[in-house]
Amino acid sequence: MTRNNYIFTSESVSEGHPDKVCDRISDAVLDAFIAVEPNARVACETFATTKRVVVGGEVGLSDPVKLTEMMGNVEGIVRDCIRDIGYEQKKFHWETVKIQNLLHEQSAHIAQGVDKDGAGDQGIMFGYACRETDALMPAPILYSHAILKRLAEVRKSGQESTLRPDAKSQISLRYEDGKPVEVTSIVLSTQHEHKKQTSHDIRAIVEPYIREVLPAHWITPQTEWWVNPTGTFVIGGPDGDAGLTGRKIIVDTYGGAAPHGGGAFSGKDPTKVDRSAAYAARYLAKNVVAAGLADRCTIQLSYAIGVAKPMSLYVDTHGTGAVPDAELEKAVWAAMDLTPRGIREQLALNKPIYARTAAYGHFGREPDADGGFSWEKTDLIDALKKPF
Repeated sequence: MTRNNYIFTSESVSEGHPDKVCDRISDAVLDAFIAVEPNARVACETFATTKRVVVGGEVGLSDPVKLTEMMGNVEGIVRDCIRDIGYEQKKFHWETVKIQNLLHEQSAHIAQGVDKDGAGDQGIMFGYACRETDALMPAPILYSHAILKRLAEVRKSGQESTLRPDAKSQISLRYEDGKPVEVTSIVLSTQHEHKKQTSHDIRAIVEPYIREVLPAHWITPQTEWWVNPTGTFVIGGPDGDAGLTGRKIIVDTYGGAAPHGGGAFSGKDPTKVDRSAAYAARYLAKNVVAAGLADRCTIQLSYAIGVAKPMSLYVDTHGTGAVPDAELEKAVWAAMDLTPRGIREQLALNKPIYARTAAYGHFGREPDADGGFSWEKTDLIDALKKPF
């Protein structure tokens, strides 16, 4: 039986977190290749540590001359990412960091399956939506993201000039009758400029912005605040801890409130169903909930490498469905072409829209005019409701 009264916690990390620096670089490389050729093949991985960034993986363009030219642009892409994030510290500075480019041409054995419109790999992908927030996302992860995004805004504007890029947030929410009613604890660790700044000093800086983001009635006298609980946090980013692409998959999705198939998103072009099918699953789940067919919806898809048709589709409305789940599955099958090509075309994924997804979540964002976050649209409502 589903619990209605409980406490649930989710965390987020900022764009300056070492793993997110790597996600951003990998997605910026992807965007650069797709901007040159919409059907570019990219599987880019990044590693960052003190004074060094290593970029590797597989890339492919139909024009060998353009491929060589793009390989030469990678170093500039890396430096631009680090500069935009805000790293100018002694041991991780956008101007002085050493960059090693180990990208190489895509394996012909992988390409042969994808070229036939098959999936780029086997795997399982999940999508989820619920009525906890207007974005149809779980509240703990949505607000954990919102806090860090707001702090990044005031840091970059110069409004809070002593804040630095690396940060983590964590929100614990108490639920009554399945609805969030109170924040029981707020955890925020943020890199800062001066060693003499105490946890009390940092709380005085960040608390107004946290209160600005969270619903006021959720914060009570009983809410526990843990701001920079270890004290000084001056050394941060890849100098403080190494980073890798794809290590924050729960931060990227639903904060642990829903299953995850295991595949990371960043650095992967949309022929990789780890990314595109996860976006499709969120798109479908969100439209199911937006259509009033359920209050909560989990959708699973599965694929085999080189095969276009999904191996399976599973729908679970967790007992909240307005129609039987088995009937809803039929409606979902009919509403969208779930082949890798069908997903790419329906969601217009062959565009340079990915660097913006690398921090603050891939889901629960507003669709952009240029096609970014297209999987957040709710334009399938009529198609899903029609059978009923």
